Amino acid sequence: MRRRHYPEPMTYEGFETLAIHAGQEADAETGAVVVPIYQTSTYRQDGVGGLRGGYEYSRTGNPTRAALEECVAALESGARGLAFASGMAAEDTLLRTIAKPGDHLIIPGDAYGGTFRLVSKVLQRWGVGWDAVDLSDLDAVRAAIRPETVAVWVETPTNPLLNIADIGALGEIAHAAGALLIVDNTFASPYLQRPITLGADAVVHSTTKYLGGHSDVVGGALVTADAELGERVAFHQNTMGAVAGPFDAWLTLRGIKTLGVRMDRHCANAERVVAELVEHPAVAQVLYPGLSEHPGHKVAAAQMSAFGGMVSFRLRGGEEAALRVCDRTELFTLAESLGGVESLIEHPGRMTHASTAGSPLEVPADLVRISVGIESGDDLVADLLTALGE
Repeated sequence: MRRRHYPEPMTYEGFETLAIHAGQEADAETGAVVVPIYQTSTYRQDGVGGLRGGYEYSRTGNPTRAALEECVAALESGARGLAFASGMAAEDTLLRTIAKPGDHLIIPGDAYGGTFRLVSKVLQRWGVGWDAVDLSDLDAVRAAIRPETVAVWVETPTNPLLNIADIGALGEIAHAAGALLIVDNTFASPYLQRPITLGADAVVHSTTKYLGGHSDVVGGALVTADAELGERVAFHQNTMGAVAGPFDAWLTLRGIKTLGVRMDRHCANAERVVAELVEHPAVAQVLYPGLSEHPGHKVAAAQMSAFGGMVSFRLRGGEEAALRVCDRTELFTLAESLGGVESLIEHPGRMTHASTAGSPLEVPADLVRISVGIESGDDLVADLLTALGE
């Protein structure tokens, strides 16, 4: 049983208000304004089956984790939130909840490498079929639907090519076929995009990224639009056990409180960086949905409130030039992951997306991906220009 932190749902709707308060009322006993870290594995019962607040064992439920789950559900306008040990744990639990041997999935043609690995190396061996499809091509998606298709998996923007998918249109296609629409909302965060309000059945996050926001915790979350689906996933969460620990949940809650203000700065800095990159002679192409020439710009503008802090670009000098840029930056730290307050740079082909090498999802060798942080925009631009040779 999951204890709700509010007797009644919050009546406030402002995003920043929900980020700070949803699931996080002051502690009833001490008045502490921050949710405590309930660092416990088990709970004393008042007689056999006499559970205090519904808690019996922390794999099944923990008050700190419950606060995070309620907060994320509120931010995504969903019915049920669940917190996991990582984003991949959230994905795996959801997919094993909805799919069985013989079922079929549609994934993006440029899916995140970890998602591709899970589907192609784990679920496929379990008898789940899949097709990778360009989700911007709605006719291709319709053609890929089978009677056994149980879900269309969407990333928008995608990682690392920053492609955009029309959530509403894909939801109509999936639902007409009796399938679910699942959206990985990690790149946008609920501050910029709320897929459930656009027709998604479930939303997945790596909370390691923008929700946590400080590169100090690994975690995952999913939110369902329907309470019944949420209960099914909760059963598997408890059964499979890859839950967020209380300290990890607390760190993520702390990060979420500043998500709105951080995302504003991420987006503003990304726009400054993009403006410099598009003019630089060493750059062959900038991939950013905020650019009017981006093929998904109109869709992104309609379903996002801003275009995010992730930018990818291709170098005219090919792979060696891309590796050289990654090696020469100072403020942009060469590291995997994204969404933290500090700026990061990486070479997807050799780092985060190495698992796609040799597959149809292989990323260009001349591609560089940057996670634009919240440092001084002037300093970030200067660092990139120096690395590019100016």
